[in-house]
Parts: sequence; C-alpha cells; structure tokens
Amino acid sequence: MSRFPMTTLATELVSMVTTVIGEVRPRLINAALSGDRRNRVNKRHADNFLSDFDILLHERYRELFAKVLPSFVYASEEADPQVIGSDPDPDLCVLVDPLDTSEMAVRALYGYTHVMVYSRHLARPIAAVVGDFFHHLRLYMAIRDDDGQDHASLITADDEQHRLQVGEETALNEALVTNFLMKPDRFRYLAKQAQLIDALQAPAQNGATLGRIGVDFGSISLCHVAAGFTDATLEVLKGFAVWDLAPGHYILQAAGGSVIDLAGNALPLDYGFGTLTDIGHAMDRRQTFVAASSDALAQAIAAKVRES
Repeated sequence: MSRFPMTTLATELVSMVTTVIGEVRPRLINAALSGDRRNRVNKRHADNFLSDFDILLHERYRELFAKVLPSFVYASEEADPQVIGSDPDPDLCVLVDPLDTSEMAVRALYGYTHVMVYSRHLARPIAAVVGDFFHHLRLYMAIRDDDGQDHASLITADDEQHRLQVGEETALNEALVTNFLMKPDRFRYLAKQAQLIDALQAPAQNGATLGRIGVDFGSISLCHVAAGFTDATLEVLKGFAVWDLAPGHYILQAAGGSVIDLAGNALPLDYGFGTLTDIGHAMDRRQTFVAASSDALAQAIAAKVRES
C-alpha cells in the first residue's frame, strides 16, 4: 500500500463517489432481494435499461458537484448538457455516467459509476473516478497534479491505495481480452472475429492454450487493464459513448496503457468539448476502440479485427 499526492479536486471526487456508493448500494441490494427491478421508458436511449436509480444518481451528482465547483457544464448520460452556476461559459465540464450496467446493478451483480472533470482550456481530463458498487476494489482514479503529471491509483473499500501502472508486455496468444458482449448482437459480432479468436487460441511456447475472452462493461473494463487484472478490452460493433469510454481512457492512459481506434491510431484525450454545442455533439457520438496494457498488444488486436 502507498499514498500519493491528491489534488483538492481529486479528494472531493473520491469523497463524492464514496458518498454515492454508500447511499445507493443498500438500495440496490434491496431491489435485488425484493425482485423490484422495474425499468422506465428511456426517451434518450431507447435500447438502454433505465432505472429509478439512474435518475436519482444523475440528480444527486449534480447537487454534489454544485457544492464543490462554482460553475461547470454538467454532461450526464441522462440529460442534455447544462451550465450550472453563474459563469455562462465555464472552463470545467463534468462528465457523468451515474449508474453503468444498471440492469445488472438492480440484481446486485455488477454496478459502476463514472465521473470525470475535463478542462476545456486544456482540452483534456484533469480528474476521473470510476466506482464499483459491489466489490472490495472500490475506486479507480486518475488525477493531473500541479506539475501537469497524470497519476492513476486504486482505492479499496478499507482505504488502501495502490498505484496503477501497467506491467510487462503480454503476447496476444497469452492475453486475457475482454469485451462488452452481454447483448446478443455484440456477442454475435465478436464471435465473427475469426482471426482474433484464432490468434487467442494459438498455442503458447509451452504448448498450452492461454488466450482467453472475458466479459466486462464500460469504463471499468479499461480500469481493469490499468490495474493489470486483464490485458486488453475492445469494442468493435456499436462503439462506446463518451461517458463510458472517457473516464477509463484517462485512467488507463495515466497508468501507461494504450487506447487506439480500429485503424491503429491513438485516441486523444481531447474529446472536443470546445462549446456547449460541441459537448452536445460529443455526447451523441460513439467510438470503437482497442485498449491494452501496451501499444504492441493493442495494435496486434486491432490488426486481427481488420483481418476478420
């Protein structure tokens, strides 16, 4: 365990996400045990599950951020971007996915929450926290310190803090690669990636088949790569929305990992949040990608996807 310097903003984000998890986790567990898993009509994203918890957390984060930041653009999955505070054109943009995998969260299986603060002046994130509602490994985060350096770390439920830094390079045929394949169309499309699957199944030097495919979700999938729990994650069909990709992208990049598009180009941390209109457009876009512990592994995966 080791401690790292925390900016005031990062400390506030950790406190905020910890508060939200503490408030909502018992209610999610109760929903699971009682069988009360009702979903609402989602007018913004028709194919997405929407629970009362998504809306509750959307409003709760807006309230909590307003106590910390005098003015900001609030860009949540659940509503159009809006300016909060007296400044009509604030520098900071707060990007929020209040409850990721909500259809799993109301079953007490998996549930995550993403917050990121983005400086429009710097055209990049300056702090992000991805929270896990149900596991001991509770918070994944990245911060930009006062010297302009990015740091990634993990905080457990008992407040142990660990630096996140990707380790040694892994060969594709020995890698654990994850994908958000919960929906049938995504599962079917991944199954068609014959070149990638063959590469994962290729024997290692000892003759064993070590390559694996696993399931993961939104930003947390990139955080798991940053922590070294998995080697890579990819999205090759619909793409991730910015609130699913950006927080984990920043955390993985701060840990030394690689995030590229399917053509092999590095994805920038500049998400094009120049104006309120730009932010609205960014919220409507989706991005396919490969994220890995090394650029070599990311490029190898992307090449196999292109060949399939």
